[in-house]
This record gives sequence, structure tokens and C-alpha cells, in this order.
Amino acid sequence: MANEFFTILGIFIPLGVMMLSMLADKKTSNRKLSHERILVENVIRRLKIFRILSERYRNRRIRFVLRFNLIAAIHNLEFKTAH
Repeated sequence: MANEFFTILGIFIPLGVMMLSMLADKKTSNRKLSHERILVENVIRRLKIFRILSERYRNRRIRFVLRFNLIAAIHNLEFKTAH
């Protein structure tokens, strides 16, 4: 009988109820995290289309930063007009 209950501040809570509430909290946080992760993965996919991340960059490092910022600006512009 002691294994079936969990005590918090002297209150006995059935273990099943505690686990369900923890699962619901975890589920909402996982959904928020997965939504953000999908957005980031889509941006990385767009950068790979321009081949700035998918292959080795063989030009000067200063040009890499300039081109990367330009591609990011193009993506942001298209994202704002689409949404």
C-alpha cells in the first residue's frame, strides 16, 4: 500500500494521478519545443539550398559572413511576406 501513494507536504497522492499531471506538463513543453525546432530546421534547410552550409565554403571568410547575412535577409523577407 505504501508503494501506491506519493507524499507531498504530508498529503498522500495516488501515483497514477501524479504521473498524469507530470505527463501533461511535459507534453505541453515538448510541443512548444518541437514547434521551435521545426522552424529552425526549416531555416537550416533553406540555407542548405543555397549551398552555403551543405558544402565546404572555399572563398574568403569575410565574403562568407556577407553572403550568409544576405541569404538570411532574403529568407526573412520571404518569411515576412508569406506570413
